[in-house]
Amino acid sequence: MTTEPDKTVTLNLIGTIRTTHTTADNIPVQPVGSSDEGVVELFPEYAEGLVDVDGFSHVMLLFHLHEMKKDFKLTITPFMDNKEHGVFATRSPSRPAAIGLSTVKVKKVEDNKLYFEGADMLDGSPLIDIKPFFRNVDNRPDAISGWLENKDAEIASKHRSDDRFMERKAIHKMH
Repeated sequence: MTTEPDKTVTLNLIGTIRTTHTTADNIPVQPVGSSDEGVVELFPEYAEGLVDVDGFSHVMLLFHLHEMKKDFKLTITPFMDNKEHGVFATRSPSRPAAIGLSTVKVKKVEDNKLYFEGADMLDGSPLIDIKPFFRNVDNRPDAISGWLENKDAEIASKHRSDDRFMERKAIHKMH
């Protein structure tokens, strides 16, 4: 007998990401296009988990895209193109599981705070996890980038967001 798989999961949040981006307008669409700084504020009970993070130049932040429209489409026009693609062939913030991933540059770690460069997320984004970037494991020099392959190599650095995927305007302020 085959049973239907559970289609939900509960995640424990570990903190909040603070940035200067209070609305979706004009946010860099990838961290590589951002010199904006941000701060990860871990809940105090997770502060010890930051030990040795300052030895890495970059970390990957996984966060909830908390201000995205709940009624996503499976084909969308992403910020870096003018034609539709399947949502899983994009990094569109409007997705079934509304999880963001950004590889950011570590500036410093103090107590329960991780200061970083490359903020491409809204202020107040709920933090799901932090993973170290391993140069020898995470780089893929032979990777092919699908529909982005023939685009300008600097496309991710040049594009900015708009509010096309937003449920409502964020109103949080950076602390």
